[in-house]
Amino acid sequence: MKKVFAQFLVILVRSYQLLISPYTPSSCRYSPTCSEYTIQALKKHGLVKGGKLAFKRIKSCHPWGGSGYDPVP
Repeated sequence: MKKVFAQFLVILVRSYQLLISPYTPSSCRYSPTCSEYTIQALKKHGLVKGGKLAFKRIKSCHPWGGSGYDPVP
């Protein structure tokens, strides 16, 4: 069941990348972008750990957060 939910989240993020992201200004300071990082984390680590990594990354997206190259561990 966790794998199915993780795949569902990947589909949601891909939908965001295709339908919403092209119409908003590019503002991500990280490489890979937060949405791509989320997909990679979910595929590599699964729902629980990948979700925690994605949440931590998205939480750091603010003016005083980090930037630069930050691959999925």
